[in-house]
Amino acid sequence: MRSPNSSADLVLSFPGMGGRSRSSFTRRELLQAGAAALVAPRMSSAQTSPAPSVKALVFDTFGTVVDWRSSVAAEVQQLAKRKGLTVDGAKFADAWRAGYGPSMNRVRTGELPWTKLDDLHRITLDRILPEFNIAGLSEDEKAALNHAWHRLKPWPDAVAGLTRLKKKYIIAPLSNGNISLMTELAKFGGLPWDAILGAELARHYKPDREVYQSAADFLDLKPADVMMVAAHLGDLRAAKGGVRPGGEAGPEARRVGRRDREGFQRSRRAAWNVDEPQRPRRL
Repeated sequence: MRSPNSSADLVLSFPGMGGRSRSSFTRRELLQAGAAALVAPRMSSAQTSPAPSVKALVFDTFGTVVDWRSSVAAEVQQLAKRKGLTVDGAKFADAWRAGYGPSMNRVRTGELPWTKLDDLHRITLDRILPEFNIAGLSEDEKAALNHAWHRLKPWPDAVAGLTRLKKKYIIAPLSNGNISLMTELAKFGGLPWDAILGAELARHYKPDREVYQSAADFLDLKPADVMMVAAHLGDLRAAKGGVRPGGEAGPEARRVGRRDREGFQRSRRAAWNVDEPQRPRRL
């Protein structure tokens, strides 16, 4: 998918796509072609047989498939306009997202019992509203704003890419979002999932190993049959404990820092190896 900060697209080439000898894909088109290339049979230097085939692709969703930052910022701006307030929607979205990890860690450490992401989002929302001088909201207005996370717009190429992959693989989100959030998000954005997987079913939050392992368990597949696709290098590293790590070039990969940019480089190298069968490398 496209990085909003990139001035030029990096072109990757894959052989034999669509009946052509070669097809070129920009970073924006990587969702459509990158995951397919990553799971294509590849030979390691120590093997003479193809790698085990992947049957399911499970996706990080916030940032990899949908544009959470711009979507939340727009909803905040709309609310501010209706209420006659001056609020920087992007800063508000970032502050809200900044509470994501710490709130899940409160569950992980036992400070909170199992709490679904909608409720963790609400805890963070109630904390930051005064920080942005937003007061006087009714309970209905707060609840509607909290559900902004159910109305995140997919990146422009996401639905087409997922639809293409769905023809060959089982596709599902593997997100920290709760089931109702992910279901409504799919309906809102037209995301063509085959199933909804993730933290609420496992009663753990990523990057806990149990979340990744649950994908294989619920699909009744071996871990090697399931590949994790994400913009975030941390997600790919954590996935090694439960399923096969793949790669993805989400738009956040350049925005959030060097570690996630490495995730894009990793997926690019893996995809490039499909075009160089004499020197393939396994992730």
